[in-house]
Amino acid sequence: MTHRIIVTRPAHDADVWVAKLLQSGLKAEALPLIEIATVSYPADVMALQQAWKTLSEYEACMFVSSNAVEHFFSLFSVTKKALAQSIQPRAAIDKIAIEIPFTVRFLAPGPGTAAALLACGVPASQIDTPPPDAAQFDSESLWQVIGQRPWRGKKVLIVRGKGDASDGSSGTGRDWLMQQWRANGSTVDVISSYQRRAPQLSAAQIELAVTASQDGSVWLFSSSEAVANLTGQPGLKNVDWQNARAIATHPRIQAAVQAAGWGVVQPSRPALPDIVQALASIESSLP
Repeated sequence: MTHRIIVTRPAHDADVWVAKLLQSGLKAEALPLIEIATVSYPADVMALQQAWKTLSEYEACMFVSSNAVEHFFSLFSVTKKALAQSIQPRAAIDKIAIEIPFTVRFLAPGPGTAAALLACGVPASQIDTPPPDAAQFDSESLWQVIGQRPWRGKKVLIVRGKGDASDGSSGTGRDWLMQQWRANGSTVDVISSYQRRAPQLSAAQIELAVTASQDGSVWLFSSSEAVANLTGQPGLKNVDWQNARAIATHPRIQAAVQAAGWGVVQPSRPALPDIVQALASIESSLP
């Protein structure tokens, strides 16, 4: 396999995936098409703080992505740092710890989000996520794991990003999951722990994108939002993507890539072995 993979995830995630692909002997380059930032609106910050205080009141807390996890738990770190810089007694500060209510189930649509929960100190015994062999890592697959539980009268918290796209892992899937809970008698609260926005690509990145539309590179899309952010760039609005190739990690993302004009789009689960197999499938089909 000789063609490079263009990884379009947010910068940190993209770097992780590029490293994985390079370690697998593949060519890969990052072109982040979504920017991630901590929420800054006072109402969002207050909602996060309130969620921390009342977390034990929820039956379950569902995170749409690893970014949702990391920014949610980072609020604790910021609070502790602020206290350390104040006149609070050191003993009082040292007693502060992330207290994970043992009654709360933490829900993840895929292995990346589950890994982020583990890294933040959530016990594995409190995490529900689709099995490793699930056909997709999305809200529908998560519901197959948790849907038969008695949800009536229970409170559920969904932690997302402001500006989440309507794709399999966040927007449409999240709304579908919310509807299932409400149909089963649950109260659902939604908060944002981070915000997503389109990046302003540099001249070099624009040049990379134009080249990758024609040179056989394979775009790796894990969000339909990334597709829109790419094609909406001022320097790329007139690019013909018919000769471009892509791997899409969900059927809804695949449809968005095809609608944007990509000539070849191969579906894949968002797991390294599946992506490697999808790349092989694309290359084996070439004349």
